[in-house]
Amino acid sequence: MNEQNDEISLKELIEKGKEWWDYLLSKWKVIVLAGVIGAALGLTYSFIKKPVYTATLSFAMEDEKGGGLGGALGLASSFGLDLGGSGGGAFSASNLTELFKSRSMVEQTLLSPVVVNDKTMSLAEMYIQNKEWREKWEKKPKLAKLEFVPNARREEFSRVQDSVMGKIYENLLKESLSVVQKDKKISIINIDVASENELFSKYFCEALAKEVSDFYVETKSRKARENMLILERQTDSIRRELNGAITGVAVANDNTFNLNPALNVRRTPSARRQVDVQANTAILTELVKQTELAKVTLRKETPLIQVIDRPILPLAKEKFGKAKGIVLGGILAGFLTVLVLIIRKILKSILN
Repeated sequence: MNEQNDEISLKELIEKGKEWWDYLLSKWKVIVLAGVIGAALGLTYSFIKKPVYTATLSFAMEDEKGGGLGGALGLASSFGLDLGGSGGGAFSASNLTELFKSRSMVEQTLLSPVVVNDKTMSLAEMYIQNKEWREKWEKKPKLAKLEFVPNARREEFSRVQDSVMGKIYENLLKESLSVVQKDKKISIINIDVASENELFSKYFCEALAKEVSDFYVETKSRKARENMLILERQTDSIRRELNGAITGVAVANDNTFNLNPALNVRRTPSARRQVDVQANTAILTELVKQTELAKVTLRKETPLIQVIDRPILPLAKEKFGKAKGIVLGGILAGFLTVLVLIIRKILKSILN
């Protein structure tokens, strides 16, 4: 009995499929017409759609403070690789690649100055012009006079400026910016910036790399730099004291010139100054040595950032081709038409 039901069900299924096929075949003119219209729309889109230019910059970072295996572990850690033997830090794991996508770094980069058509502007202004937002803002008083001056102080922005910068950041992160380490065995990071403006892609890519690079170097070498500056200030202070003590010895000697040998108490200031000279000389010698060692330490603590490839004009261009537009437009329109016809027939059969 079950076998008979299965056979009947299979037969009904085949008949139902044939019925649907005949129905769609009877509508072939509508489907073909929709496909032609879709192909025409796809072709039109290929003419309207602007090409996308992609700027790529690749670089490597090397930390000289650890040699051999220690240096290799430090370099691997800075690019998000955990090979053990590392205590972690601000740039461990995937923090470095995420730093490029952070709002702070991106917004600071957007305030970098660039020269376009002999006019200096910020990258944020360049982005706004590319998106033609100014035309949309003409009837909005709060936005009409909005301006992003190059190298402006981010903390002084108004609420409206914060909102616009946030929108630009979201768009860049969603549509334009990509930071990847293609192979974990190779400590090289690639930055890709894609936009419809070739110059913006290039300028933003290079400015972002510089901004993150400066921040990285400053953070990694901050302690060593502060230590060196303190030692330099102490050295300058002791040097001034030593010069004053030497001058004091000379003055005291002048005051005791041709002094009666029996009046030794008058020679006390000169003797005291001489002790100051000797003490300050010893201190200065040690501070100079420590300052030079601090300079060497700073050089070791400062990571080396080596740019391997920079974006070079003309950039790689991706254009929505005419053939692609015709094929995709025709297939999509045809599929949607078939879907609409099927839904229409099902609804009609239910209502009847």
